[in-house]
Amino acid sequence: MERAYVALGSNLGDRETTIRAALAALDAATGVRVAAVSSLVETEPVGVVDQPRFLNGAAALDTSLDPGALLGLLLALERRFGRDREGVPAQGPRTLDLDLLLYGNARIHRPGLEIPHPRLHERAFVLAPLAELDPSLEVPGKGDIQTLLAGLH
Repeated sequence: MERAYVALGSNLGDRETTIRAALAALDAATGVRVAAVSSLVETEPVGVVDQPRFLNGAAALDTSLDPGALLGLLLALERRFGRDREGVPAQGPRTLDLDLLLYGNARIHRPGLEIPHPRLHERAFVLAPLAELDPSLEVPGKGDIQTLLAGLH
């Protein structure tokens, strides 16, 4: 089993209910166990700012799925909970956003899959929930979570 971290987000519909239902579906998936979930916090949108506020958090997963299969599961869950990536800006409104942030100590750079997530170290709304889940977490190639978070303030 490998420890992976996933960012959680929603800014359309009943945000918390959607995130909690997606976590339950993730935990029920073969090869995945939701080990811990951070607090969910309200955040301002980034990029496309003319949209509702987000509810964001993170989850720690224990998984036997490889990174590509885990990403496929996350994308399938987004679709199942109403996310439409076609015709919507990358940072636009969404019912559910599940970003694969970290997968063990892996560093992967291939089309469609980059681990650690390429903007992870630039976003307090991602770093803070990760630090809550594991205050001593190391982000491969970037450093420890506390230093990264402090660098944003």
